[in-house]
Amino acid sequence: RCSCRASGGGLVQAGGSLRLSCAAQGSIFSITYMSWYRQVPGKQRELVARVTSGGYTNYADSVKDRFTISKDNAKNTMYLQMDSLKPEDTAVYYCNADLVERAFDYGREYWGKGTLVTVSS
Repeated sequence: RCSCRASGGGLVQAGGSLRLSCAAQGSIFSITYMSWYRQVPGKQRELVARVTSGGYTNYADSVKDRFTISKDNAKNTMYLQMDSLKPEDTAVYYCNADLVERAFDYGREYWGKGTLVTVSS
């Protein structure tokens, strides 16, 4: 059985930086994509950034030029480097991955438990 485990959240002042990590664990044949989402109370979960198996990345407009998503294929781990943080980046951040467990299988989506990022003004 697969799972995703996120870590790295915390409290930081505006203008500071944090790095989130997400490790995909279990019997994994391949990873189609890995993503970061975030959610604040009362709002829908939104896509922050995504990286595909081929290295293609896309970002929400609100984080472009401040956040960088990357992955370590050998470790099945994804990172989100967050710089120039703003109070409006405060949210629970969730990692998400489409994992293929066996050759010729379809991918299945997995979610990690959220990690809280708080940016103080």
